[in-house]
Amino acid sequence: MITVQISVIVPIFRIEKYLPECIDSLLNQSFLNFELILVDDGSPDNCPKICDDYSKKDTRIKVIHKKNGGLLSARKAGLKAAKGKYISYVDGDDWVDKFYLDTLFKLAEANNSDLVETGRFREFDGKIETIKPKIAGIYNENEIKSSILPNAIYNGDFCEHDISTYVWNKLFKRALLNQVLFDVPNEIIMGEDAAITYSYLAISKSLVISRIPLYYYRQRHDSIVKSIENPKIEYYRLGLLMNFLKLKLSHVLSQENLSKQIKYYLYSQILIRSGGLIEDPSGGILFNPFLRLEQGSKVVVYSSGSFGQHILSTNKKVGFFQIVKWIDVDFHDLNIDGNTVEPISSINNNDFDFLIIATINPTTYASIKTELDLMGIDKNKIVKINSNEEEISNLLSHLGFDEDFKYVGIN
Repeated sequence: MITVQISVIVPIFRIEKYLPECIDSLLNQSFLNFELILVDDGSPDNCPKICDDYSKKDTRIKVIHKKNGGLLSARKAGLKAAKGKYISYVDGDDWVDKFYLDTLFKLAEANNSDLVETGRFREFDGKIETIKPKIAGIYNENEIKSSILPNAIYNGDFCEHDISTYVWNKLFKRALLNQVLFDVPNEIIMGEDAAITYSYLAISKSLVISRIPLYYYRQRHDSIVKSIENPKIEYYRLGLLMNFLKLKLSHVLSQENLSKQIKYYLYSQILIRSGGLIEDPSGGILFNPFLRLEQGSKVVVYSSGSFGQHILSTNKKVGFFQIVKWIDVDFHDLNIDGNTVEPISSINNNDFDFLIIATINPTTYASIKTELDLMGIDKNKIVKINSNEEEISNLLSHLGFDEDFKYVGIN
């Protein structure tokens, strides 16, 4: 009988179009000593049947059908059923390389590691980008506490993580994950991965980070929400996550470092979801994070991803500036407020006052800025995002977050 070394858990909800490719990639692994746990989280489409059909073909597959309870509840259900020494999470709309599990297992075993992180591929509309961690290496408990955790969420550049939030490009020890996952409230439905990853890292004694990319993350147009329906609800949800992180990391980080990391993380998430321009409940714009950009400015927005889409959706509502062009290297068939995505070669310096690079990742920002410079774009027209800590603190307080990052609302 084959010993189960890795339990692969796949949460499943409304992804019938992508699920077979995900399952096939896992059944085709070079590594054989694993079980595949498919957690149908009450999916209303054809996913339950797809799971059952696959389970009839391969004895390594377990299927759990449960009432819809959200991503965290699905991950918990999978963990309860798992038998492996290690846990690997794979999202049901993604897929993995043939040697994914083999590589994870060898990295973990060779270094007696509690946590393994690898590189990844980002697939968006048929185009694939390779993303590799910057700080590859082996880290012991002292190094995790002294150098990894103090920079894990915010590494000093706004707003970049040294350790990615995702659980799906990592390998966890089941015994340790059991100590963490069930403490994460199911009510955290924004940033669930961060709640798991960083609280797990806080109790890890060894960490291995590899630059080998073997996981294919699919970014879907239909998974990007383009506007905030109710800011207070979203602030409350973000507050749940941030308060949880502060609680779980308070024993390993200084108050000053922890508060700063969470403050910048919270600010970045609010910016992405709000499209940058944060409205005052009493009317008008409370906060404009785009330095030097004034109301009525002619603006080019770079990026058709989440932040870029939010910027256009928000500006459609508030009419703060005039968007004259929407560009991206990976330009896609999108239309927001009459703007369609065009290639970066479509702009000229005299067409606009300012250009917004819609990313909160400084590495990505610098790379895009270099490409724009090569195209002859005036670098003085490229705006930066406000990262002044005092102003961010004032903003969060004004929005209704207390010192523990709970959202308490405003009077």
